[in-house]
Amino acid sequence: MNSFNLRQAIAQIVQDKSREELDEIIRESIDSDEKALPGLGVLFEMIWKDSAAEEQQSLVSKLHGHLQNA
Repeated sequence: MNSFNLRQAIAQIVQDKSREELDEIIRESIDSDEKALPGLGVLFEMIWKDSAAEEQQSLVSKLHGHLQNA
């Protein structure tokens, strides 16, 4: 039986997209059907893993600020 790996599937779907296409995918996924949330999570994970510690802390600060104002 083949194992379904969501991370690999999403990475494969977006790997050959242009910057414009990635922008469109992200913008269309925001505030849309909840089915898009796992994909956004995988994309965020890619960004997180490729970010320096300072960038990660900036992302955490932005998220924290948003949650405090929600």
